[in-house]
Amino acid sequence: MLADATINNPIFLTLMILIVWFAPGIIARRIAEKRFIDSKLEEQAKKISKLYPKKNLKLDNQ
Repeated sequence: MLADATINNPIFLTLMILIVWFAPGIIARRIAEKRFIDSKLEEQAKKISKLYPKKNLKLDNQ
């Protein structure tokens, strides 16, 4: 009886269809955005490391 009333409710059906339709896209976008940000930060770190290399330079004065 409750299931029949729920399935025949147009507002409930509309919300369920919208959730099923948009939820995978939202989740995929968040995952892709996180990967994009991580790759940009990694690329930035590589570029900075090229500007400031961490070589052990010995001074001739010592």
